[in-house]
Amino acid sequence: MALSPAITDLEELKSHPAVACLTAWNPAAVQGVKFDRDEMTIYLDSAHLREACVILRDDRECAFNFLSDVTCVDWTPAEPRFEVVYHLLSISKKERVRLKVRLGSANPVVESVTSVWPGANFFECEVFDLFGIRFSGHPYLRRIQMPEDWEGHPLRKDYPVEGYR
Repeated sequence: MALSPAITDLEELKSHPAVACLTAWNPAAVQGVKFDRDEMTIYLDSAHLREACVILRDDRECAFNFLSDVTCVDWTPAEPRFEVVYHLLSISKKERVRLKVRLGSANPVVESVTSVWPGANFFECEVFDLFGIRFSGHPYLRRIQMPEDWEGHPLRKDYPVEGYR
């Protein structure tokens, strides 16, 4: 069975509840969309992440009340280098959406979503520890897997395979 091509045109995807909700709130917040293999991905401007998450959680049509994961991808040497990825679930609607925020290597900072979903606390600490992404407004951002005196962030692609010597 052949796969249908991905849809990346915002106008075609405006009927999706999450896309419609975010574009109605602030069209500048949505930088792009992608619908591929029955999965919706919304690329957001990092300045509007927390507010977009509040809207997706509180809107009746969306009701994304569960944050299942926060992770990161290092696309070095491309710029922006990092993508912070948020996987949301609407339990009542039985629907998922993926939010992505792109961050440059010079200052990889994004606002914390722990005020929206308290479960983001551990995920954000993990991304900070392993990738070096800082989450402004996080209640207690610290290393949780590597020792406190560890140099560098081991999941970055420029991290030496055998560690720093």
